[in-house]
Amino acid sequence: MVAGVAIDRAAIAATYARIAPYVRRTPVVTIAAADVGLGAFALTFKLEHLQHAGSFKTRGAFANLLGQTVPPAGVVAASGGNHGAAVAYAARALGMPARIFVPTVSSPSKIARIRSYGAELVVGGDRYADALEASEAWQRQSGALAIHAYDQPGTLLGQGSVGLELSEQAPDLETLLVAVGGGGLVGGIAAFYSGTVRVLGVEPAAAPTLSMALDAGRPVDAPAGGIAADSLAPRQVGQLMFPIAQRHIERVLLVEDAAIEQAQQALWEALRLVVEPGAAAPLAALLSGRYAPAPNERVGVVLSGANTTAVSF
Repeated sequence: MVAGVAIDRAAIAATYARIAPYVRRTPVVTIAAADVGLGAFALTFKLEHLQHAGSFKTRGAFANLLGQTVPPAGVVAASGGNHGAAVAYAARALGMPARIFVPTVSSPSKIARIRSYGAELVVGGDRYADALEASEAWQRQSGALAIHAYDQPGTLLGQGSVGLELSEQAPDLETLLVAVGGGGLVGGIAAFYSGTVRVLGVEPAAAPTLSMALDAGRPVDAPAGGIAADSLAPRQVGQLMFPIAQRHIERVLLVEDAAIEQAQQALWEALRLVVEPGAAAPLAALLSGRYAPAPNERVGVVLSGANTTAVSF
């Protein structure tokens, strides 16, 4: 239970039934790990970067908008980019006004995507925390419904549906690597699997938010740097997902920016997939040796988003 709401397999399944008409059931692809220069094991990618609005965040956005009463002022959200795009997309689909606050670190592609969905966009501040503070001030002034990027029950339940789909598409997985920003995705997935699959969090060494929280025994302020700062660098990991992490995430792996860039290139060379830096972090943990699977281990990687500028490999 978090904030009086059960975050478990049954609750995630009920949420999925509600949001399924609005989200894509994203595909999986399984390859020999040798295709990306790794060992003798099977590697399954969950292609969540193909979700509406370009990331998994759309699941949590619809879970929140469909599960709460939205006032005439509409919804408000703070975001590094992906959450804002997801809320803007969901609000447009449901005919609701939306105002999105993003920091200056947000990528141009994410800012453009938010605008394309018709939301009112406010850009300001250097970090996600600055955008969050501005969004909270607007919420108090306007009465709009605040949709948090990762620290709300509806968000965790919606993101947990990635795990539900994956459990049906790749039922034999033994290990799953998931990127960590605020923790909504990895928390929801870990709550769904509840120890039946080994869940490993992966975060940039320049933004060790969950690593520092686990060391301290509580969410604490962490550095917020690196090439994935627009998606994996909040000030703190979510309060609601933290106890889930303590119970159900086996450990957290830290990866360097160079390894993330290598993973992006490997995905392009092997599969012709373009993902944003944050989405490549889990594969970076494998390519850099931060996690070394056993021979014949069945390993999964969630590719969480593709809102990036055009790249040339």
